[in-house]
Amino acid sequence: MKIAYISDIHSNLEALETTLQEITQRNIQEICCLGDIVGYGADPNVCVDRIREVTHEAIAGNHDFAVVGLTSTQYFNSYAQEAIRWTSQQLSETNKLFIKELPLTCSQNGVLCVHSTPTNPEDWDYIFSREEAQRQFGAFKEQMCFIGHSHIPAEFQSRNKKQRIINVGSVGQPRDRDPRLSFVIYDTESREIERIRLKYDVETTAAKIRKVGLPEFLAERLLWGM
Repeated sequence: MKIAYISDIHSNLEALETTLQEITQRNIQEICCLGDIVGYGADPNVCVDRIREVTHEAIAGNHDFAVVGLTSTQYFNSYAQEAIRWTSQQLSETNKLFIKELPLTCSQNGVLCVHSTPTNPEDWDYIFSREEAQRQFGAFKEQMCFIGHSHIPAEFQSRNKKQRIINVGSVGQPRDRDPRLSFVIYDTESREIERIRLKYDVETTAAKIRKVGLPEFLAERLLWGM
């Protein structure tokens, strides 16, 4: 079976729809969302609606929990804080309830899914380096762990080469200086991973951000993948 792992949509409808079209064309059986459905972008309700419709599993990200008051925005930058306030005002009560009920982790098919880290996922720590990844391998028993959060695609392997941590990148807010959306497809039989990068209508997404009055920086960074 092939499963698509998507993350960090951040209310970017154009990127999400492009992703879902690709998944449909490839006849992928399941979709798992690794969190941060909302934040930064101009289409929070539609993005949550779509995730509710199409995913088999979904977990919470820090921006998701922030908009419903389940995590602090103390360490968010000013742009992110402004987007959280705006998003919270826009979300329907149905979508807020959906977000509140999202788990922090899920395990299926020998795979652990978590937005940030296997160790204390509620702390929203990051995995950027091999050293940081090595400290995480003892926190889970599955062979694979898929994460998001940093918006930067990456792969780390345990010292005994029996476990891997895969950062799937970001659908709606890439930050590896490549503005194309990013996600992965995992084959549960071969245990092979295919990384997908696709262009989407980033200009429309940026224009929407400007139109609703969110900070210009949030529009501009999408054009550069930063």
